[in-house]
Amino acid sequence: MLIQKVLPVPRGPFQTQSPFLFAVYHLDNYPPSRAQDGMGVQPALLHGRNLGMDFGNSDWNMYHGRLVPGFPQHPHCGFSTITLVRRGTVDHHDSLGSYGRFADGDTQWMDAGRGVSHSEMLPLLHAEEGKNTLDLFQIWLNLPRASKGCAPNYTMQWREQAVKARIKDSHGRVVQVETVAGQLEGWPAPQKPPQDNYARDPENCVAIWVISMDAGARWEIPAAPTGVNRSVIFFKGDEINVGEYAVKRHANMHVDASLPCPLHNTGTTPAELLMLQGRPIDEPVVQQGPFVTSSRPEMQQAIQAYHRGHFGKWPFEQDDPVLPRESPRFAHYGDGREERPE
Repeated sequence: MLIQKVLPVPRGPFQTQSPFLFAVYHLDNYPPSRAQDGMGVQPALLHGRNLGMDFGNSDWNMYHGRLVPGFPQHPHCGFSTITLVRRGTVDHHDSLGSYGRFADGDTQWMDAGRGVSHSEMLPLLHAEEGKNTLDLFQIWLNLPRASKGCAPNYTMQWREQAVKARIKDSHGRVVQVETVAGQLEGWPAPQKPPQDNYARDPENCVAIWVISMDAGARWEIPAAPTGVNRSVIFFKGDEINVGEYAVKRHANMHVDASLPCPLHNTGTTPAELLMLQGRPIDEPVVQQGPFVTSSRPEMQQAIQAYHRGHFGKWPFEQDDPVLPRESPRFAHYGDGREERPE
């Protein structure tokens, strides 16, 4: 049977399968910003919000931010984050001394490894109505026990290097497959993930694809080897058929990866899906918020290491730093290297 399980796609995190730990889709239509508000939300619009813990609103959220939306300094260890910014801007700072800005089609890969603190702030750069939309996925990919102690690091996959396969079905309708990880046969491989990342080894069959389909379009996700987990998340559009199953609302489907997965956008608007695939990591997982280990004693050690400052001293004046409004997209690494998209 192709479809093994069907789950809803809630506002906020949705369920994933190993080797993934967590995934969340953020869609926020932020208001225009004013110069005097420093790329933040106008204070008058913040009344009644639970600042510091503002989640679950239908229009937009401050998350843990108080003036600029986002996620001030917080720790991670034992896994990797993959942040796909489809639209909007993220300012990154971390305890390695790295910082940068990525936006509008860029993807950041960060291996937290033995531990790092970082901030992810969402500056509102535009004064025009409708220009500050944030459309973003963040995905947590586990690290095997042997890699959990790796040195933390991050790399950028700039939109200029993104691999987007453009395919026409037999009626000329277009399907686009953006391969963030995992190669689609007949198309170039995407940029390699960081050295210690679980997705780097092709034997792990990790794939992160964003599939966009014209109304009426058909396409088939190719089969993967036996023993691989695959989730297909329908997150935008009216309705879609997955195999013989008619999906009338957004859904998170766990499917048999060893079978081809036919998709047919039966709706009247374009449809978008996220595919998460990988060989499961057959090891215990102990998770406590942003800490992931393989045992309870290791969890206690990780939390103690954080409180003792072993994740690095925060080198910035604020817990929620943002770059100047006019800053371009770039990455400055803790070793002094600087990178800009080409």
